[in-house]
Amino acid sequence: MRLPSLFGPTAAELLSLLLLLRIPSIQAVNFTPVPPPSLDLSQLGRVGLAGDFDAISFYQYQDQNENAFSTNGSQSLLYQMPNGEFATLVSADASIVTMCPFVLKDGTMVGVVVGGNFTSLDGKSVQGVAMFNVTTGAITPLTGLSGRVSALLCDQTTSTVFVGGEFNGANSTNAIAWVGMAGWTNLPFAGFNGPVNTIAKAPDSNIIFGGSFTGLGNTTLPAIKDSQVINIASGRISASPSSSQSGFSDPNNIICKETGASGPGETWLLPDKTPGWWRADMRFGYQPTKLRVWNTNQDGRGTKTFRYTAFPLNGIMNFTFFNPDTKQTESCSSECHLPQTTSYQDFRFVNTVGMSSFQIDISDWYGSGAGLDGIELFEDDIYAYAVSSFDEPACAVSALGSNSTTTGPWVVTPSGKSSSDYLTANLQGPNVNSGSASVTFKPDIKQSGNYTVTLFTPGCQFDNSCQQRGISNVTGNFVSKAQPGRAVETQIFQTNDFDKYDQIYHGFVDANSDSFRPSITITPLESQNNSIQLVAHRVRFVLDASTGGLNGLFEWDPNLATVDTDFSKSAVDSAGADLNNDALIMTLAVVGNTTYIAGNFSSRTGNSYENIFAIADGNATALPNDGLNAAVLSSFVFGNLLFLGGNFTDTIKPSTPGLSNVAVFDTSKQTWQTLGSGVDGPVSSIVPLQMNITNGQPETCITINGKFNQVLASGSSPAFSVTDGFAIWVPSRNDWLKNLNIATSAINGQLSTATNITGSPPLLAGSISSKGMSLSDAAELTTSGNLALNSLGLHIQPQQVVSSGKHKRALSTQNVTGAVVGLFDTNNGRNITVLGGHFTATASNGSTVNNLVIVNSTSDGSSTVTGIGSGLSGDSAFLALATQADTLYAGGTVTGVLANANITGLVLWDLAQSNFVSPQPPPLSGSSVAVNAIAVQPSSSNVYVAGNFDRAGALQCPSICLFESGQWSRPGIIGFGGSITALTWQGNTQLLAGGNITIGSNHTTLATYDTTKQVWAEVSGAQAVPGPVTALSPANNDGSQYWVAGKSANGSAFLMKYDGTNFQSVGDVFGKDTTIRGLSVLSLSQNHDDNNLVDAGLSLLITGQLDLLNFGNASAALFNGTSFTPFLLSNSGNGAGSISQVFTQNKQTFSSSTGTLKLGFVVLIALACAAACIFLIVLAGLIMERRRRRKEGYRPAPQNYYEKTTNMSRIPPEHLFGGLGQTTGPRI
Repeated sequence: MRLPSLFGPTAAELLSLLLLLRIPSIQAVNFTPVPPPSLDLSQLGRVGLAGDFDAISFYQYQDQNENAFSTNGSQSLLYQMPNGEFATLVSADASIVTMCPFVLKDGTMVGVVVGGNFTSLDGKSVQGVAMFNVTTGAITPLTGLSGRVSALLCDQTTSTVFVGGEFNGANSTNAIAWVGMAGWTNLPFAGFNGPVNTIAKAPDSNIIFGGSFTGLGNTTLPAIKDSQVINIASGRISASPSSSQSGFSDPNNIICKETGASGPGETWLLPDKTPGWWRADMRFGYQPTKLRVWNTNQDGRGTKTFRYTAFPLNGIMNFTFFNPDTKQTESCSSECHLPQTTSYQDFRFVNTVGMSSFQIDISDWYGSGAGLDGIELFEDDIYAYAVSSFDEPACAVSALGSNSTTTGPWVVTPSGKSSSDYLTANLQGPNVNSGSASVTFKPDIKQSGNYTVTLFTPGCQFDNSCQQRGISNVTGNFVSKAQPGRAVETQIFQTNDFDKYDQIYHGFVDANSDSFRPSITITPLESQNNSIQLVAHRVRFVLDASTGGLNGLFEWDPNLATVDTDFSKSAVDSAGADLNNDALIMTLAVVGNTTYIAGNFSSRTGNSYENIFAIADGNATALPNDGLNAAVLSSFVFGNLLFLGGNFTDTIKPSTPGLSNVAVFDTSKQTWQTLGSGVDGPVSSIVPLQMNITNGQPETCITINGKFNQVLASGSSPAFSVTDGFAIWVPSRNDWLKNLNIATSAINGQLSTATNITGSPPLLAGSISSKGMSLSDAAELTTSGNLALNSLGLHIQPQQVVSSGKHKRALSTQNVTGAVVGLFDTNNGRNITVLGGHFTATASNGSTVNNLVIVNSTSDGSSTVTGIGSGLSGDSAFLALATQADTLYAGGTVTGVLANANITGLVLWDLAQSNFVSPQPPPLSGSSVAVNAIAVQPSSSNVYVAGNFDRAGALQCPSICLFESGQWSRPGIIGFGGSITALTWQGNTQLLAGGNITIGSNHTTLATYDTTKQVWAEVSGAQAVPGPVTALSPANNDGSQYWVAGKSANGSAFLMKYDGTNFQSVGDVFGKDTTIRGLSVLSLSQNHDDNNLVDAGLSLLITGQLDLLNFGNASAALFNGTSFTPFLLSNSGNGAGSISQVFTQNKQTFSSSTGTLKLGFVVLIALACAAACIFLIVLAGLIMERRRRRKEGYRPAPQNYYEKTTNMSRIPPEHLFGGLGQTTGPRI
């Protein structure tokens, strides 16, 4: 099919076409995997993670991140990666509501058409619709429309994209087509007089449009034309040259007049016999339809010919006018004739052109020179401006002219690239409410009728206010009390990058009268706690045309070049006519040979159906139970199941319980089905999503999106709360995902739409994030086989810490929400996991456990979750844990009363008896008491408790105290103090402490305590550490090498290694938002390149809230001595999460190659090596000498020794010397 093009492409449209022609064939999206870390955790036993998160995942693909999803109304195009997380492809500045893959009839994939209410995609200026290239990610704006796109239908058989919404495009309104590679093409009926919400292809291949319209066609001219007076008086008026006559030189004399009064102060004259110009520059844009000019006759003078030039177009305008001399309608452009009469002459613009300035050039005159008595401009469009000086001038219109009123701190903001100046209000939080500021627009409506009302919002990029923009609440009153109530209320996100236009109302509007005026009021939306910026620009009222005969539905045969306006021939059109007036069609769905039509309506005749019905075989029929009792807003077809969302609660009759805002209609069985008992608020979109539910196999689940806070109880399943109005239904289990109690992805936000693409994953749209497994605050790492994240068997709900003084620590190193610390206890055959922090968990018996939880696992695989009973304050936060024999030492910002004894900072729990130790240690005291670290001395019962305190009981014991045999004692000398945040042992008798420490008059960040000598000493070279140490980890077995981390004085994070002699920094490698909370050195199964910082067989694990350069946020990263690799990503709510600690069952041990031997051993080994080398050299020399001698003829000398007493014959002399002259003997 080739629709006739009724308008030619603009330059921008031609550019769009050229870009589309360059789009290659769409291929499957590839995600770049990250090589898994070669960690060897086998020697550690169990490995746990404690932090503040509700979702956690490994870093597996380069597109993963911890970024939050948008909550300001903007949405993005998304793909799901193989691990279930979402990758953002392109971001918009507002909503994306519809998509479809555009495939030509020859099979060529052009791209995915994306529609919505956005003004930018991927940073490009895009008005409501664009083409997305799946392969390259490129965006091509489909320029030419102005407004919102709500519905798309990509029809391969005709190579056409049908587009519907609330927009204008060339000669069409609210509906248009993009045909093949030719671009925009008007439909034969030029659109509709109201918005289009949905488009579907019927079983017979006709195209069905649904929305809120009553007829075909474009807008119409009002019966009262040129009704709006353009306020010239608000502009800057200039002229040149002007007469020197007193009272006639001011060009302002001729503006803001309703009569052609003449004389001083009323007339502007030019000098005698001189051409000249008069100009008006306004601070707003307009499209004039009529120019009214009063010629002067002052002293016989007057203007004979002129021309009108529009700016910034710099074009000379064409006019038509009635010539009173010839009695004919004539036209003019560069020389328009002006008769010299006492009345005005009207000139109508041939073309409607936007402008913000104009100039009248006078070329000829009557009498001695030219002049004018008055100028007025008019337009058909009806506007009301927030800047009241832009509204109709009070001097030229009645009291019912357009105007606006304001309350609050509004200031005028220059237009920048917007069409006019506008108002801005900076509202300080918290508790911004509707009384903080308001603008009320009152348009000049002279003619009652059906209007489309549009609200203009200036873009935020021009004034760099995108981060401050908030949400406006818009209310409108359009009809008098005598009419049915038509007040509307809607919310508008003002975070659009570029100027946008929101249609806020379509329907009947009463004309102004003494008793009623239509009005629109903008206020800030309630409950915006942060400081926001609100803007107000203008509203427009456009009178709609109508062929009549339609009521929200229209069926069109694309094979016909003309439109038959006998709508009774169409079953669809006839069904619409049978609905109540102003029926609202929201969604169309085709299943087999049946078309389902849903929205907000009811039938008026014998057919009894409400809000949904079906058309099949040319007949409209009701669904079982006559439909639903309130509006249907969305639908999705899944096989034979039609999912419906809206604000209904039941069928009409008889009742079908459980249909609260969401329902399923089985089209094969013709029965209603429930989704549990539904949700407690309206559902706006239903979108499919692939998830791993059964045995890791992906299957289609159904996401329910809207404005609800709870999924209602059903059967044995209790109600549960949801965030962001989002829930997931699993069709294969016929239940909500939350009720299945399985480990699965944590997903937050909302989805608005989705579309399938051949050869690629589904393309999604919305504002959503999935950050891995749904695990709150604690998780366990597998230590054998492939790395995996598992639950510790806990159900934790993070909560905010009460902002009391006792939670403010001298060094903020740990979370005060979520889990901070954990340990595994296997003493005496136990298998216990202890987790501490500030959280609320659920015990096995269903009771609530606060801040410290114990999981007791048994050999049969079962476990029991308990707390430590009552007596401690719910505001406590546990920051440090340790065990000694059967006793659990738990410290932090802990307060309470046990057995009438105060508890502060530390509490002891008997793990064997599951009870508090009695008596408890005397409480710690001081300002902002906090226990940050607990260290049990190896091969001893001594327990060292460190943090921020002054005394232990009556004992003065600042920062660190020894607890042994039920008593406190002070380690070391008087003069030690400060605040300690980390402890680790260097062997059995030397304790290393990090923090903000004082020893006598010296300040340091690291100190050692010799338990044998009972002496504290500053670590040599610690002055190189730029700030208080908040995390410590040994780097070898005896702790003589170790890692330190913290924050320097300028707030930046540091990481350093002490190699036994010096501190080595890794450099300035972290972003400003980094907080390091934990360090651990781990073994590897595959070595990396050796370097001075990390041995080849090891890797340093850094945990906390990290800001890695060239990546972004991460909760854990691995460092190989030269580079950082993200390891774990987490989220808490809609933000980055953090990991405080990695805790293990067994201590990390290091092979000898990773440590440093004692000096004596080094000397002995060197001596042994030297002796061995000398021996080998001597031996090699002897062997070589022996071989040489054999080669040269040496023989062994006789070894027999003859006693003189033997009767031995003498050796003849010749035997001794006979060979001296021979040549075969040895030579020297």
